[in-house]
Amino acid sequence: MPLRRSVLSYLEDDAARFPDRLAVIDEHGSCTYEVLRHRAQRAGSALAAHEANHRAVVVYMEKGIDALSTMFGALYAGGFYVPVDPQVPADRLARIAGALGNPLVVADGDRAAAAAAALPAEGELLVAADVLEAPLDEAALVASRRGLTDSDPAYVLFTSGSTGTPKGVAVSHRAITDFIGDFTRLFGFRGDDRIANQAPFDFDVSVKDIYGALASGCTLVVVPRPLFSQPAALVDYLEEQRVTVMTWAVAALCLITSLHGLDGKTLSAVRRVLFSGEVMPAEHLRTWMEHLPEASFANLYGPTEVTCNCLYHVIERDRDYGEGIPLGVAFPNREVLLVDGEGRPVTEPGTVGELMVRGVSLALGYVGDPERTALSFTQNPLHNHFPDRVYRTGDLAAFNETGELFYRGRKDNQIKHQGHRVELEEVDAAIEGVQGVQRCRCAYDKERKRLIAFYEGTAEAAAVRAEAHEKLPPFMIPTQIVAVESMPLTKNGKVDRAALLEQSRAAARARRARRNPGLSKARNEGER
Repeated sequence: MPLRRSVLSYLEDDAARFPDRLAVIDEHGSCTYEVLRHRAQRAGSALAAHEANHRAVVVYMEKGIDALSTMFGALYAGGFYVPVDPQVPADRLARIAGALGNPLVVADGDRAAAAAAALPAEGELLVAADVLEAPLDEAALVASRRGLTDSDPAYVLFTSGSTGTPKGVAVSHRAITDFIGDFTRLFGFRGDDRIANQAPFDFDVSVKDIYGALASGCTLVVVPRPLFSQPAALVDYLEEQRVTVMTWAVAALCLITSLHGLDGKTLSAVRRVLFSGEVMPAEHLRTWMEHLPEASFANLYGPTEVTCNCLYHVIERDRDYGEGIPLGVAFPNREVLLVDGEGRPVTEPGTVGELMVRGVSLALGYVGDPERTALSFTQNPLHNHFPDRVYRTGDLAAFNETGELFYRGRKDNQIKHQGHRVELEEVDAAIEGVQGVQRCRCAYDKERKRLIAFYEGTAEAAAVRAEAHEKLPPFMIPTQIVAVESMPLTKNGKVDRAALLEQSRAAARARRARRNPGLSKARNEGER
């Protein structure tokens, strides 16, 4: 395998070997590899003229061919790209731009005003049409990339922070190529594949779509956003596009099965379904596997900071996953450690520890936040003989009796309830084992000290509670068990527990208002 010092070598190789092969399809059209390379170089020429070398280029555009061309253009100009979903609030865009210091911001024409308002004093706004239509300047592109190394950042993705401040995770060219080569080889990506992109470009699941396609020379199908509110039409679109590979967030797959989007439909070309982001509910996985009897499925694990994934488990169709789906084994050139609170290795079955990851695929750190970087990217606690950086994931796991590793929740989802420590994911899993429950997510109301379980499915709440009493100790029984039609999602496609809790509070306020309108009005005026 050739040494790749830049992820652009994927695009350049594809354009040289099969220039006329279809590279990307979006809702507005399609382009070949040669056209994509040329568009990216023109965008790079425009960005180079604005001194993008070693500079952040915020791509504030709807995902598609234009956004990809701009992202690759940032790399041609010697900078790094920062995709920002155009649906994010203006305040978040401003915080992202502020964290980057002096970014170039490329926005679609109808988003330019919002982008301009969010710019810091040192930032600069460019209109996407002007960038994409700029003349090619090969000399400027050569000059811009001179001196770059594979340790330079290729992109920065902003994730939510525990304090509410977005964290900008900077990822190098080397980290991407180290992961993507193994990823595409292990899962057998081919030149005739058609990869359905579900995730926004500012969510790291999309990195596997984009670079998986480039590394394999296959076609990336950018699924139009509106289809995700129309499950049946979404499935029809995937079939029409002859999609073969789906690397999707668990919540997106569950959205289709929750609303019966697979009923009476076929996905005849799909041969690989890879899922990640949160624990896959058994009933949803079973439904997908029944509808795709010839496809292979795999559970992927890994936070943004480890460059996509570090563990994987290929689903065995004849296995009973009664204890859940294991996290699996490490990708090559990555080591995953399980460590207790004292920094000692955890080996005893059932003992919960924190997952830590080491290897060259780790992110560079958090942009403009050395303190948070130092807290998360630390010396390997198992020795101090030489510098050996690990990423502390904050995720908890435990081995079973046969040595398989299982997810046991987040450190920050560990609550104290009735004097006991409770992992919300453990309650989720217990309730998902109830017949008629498709998915469960719990939230903790700190103000009222109440644990609330929200579930999708046909089961009656009384039956769910009765079975929960059989599976859980008394202190883990939810105060409230609430059936919901669907789960609200975060921008990155995970279930939004905070939004579930707010929905519950709003429903309680509405009930109080119906029972006693006068008292409710007085309370509201008092709150104001």
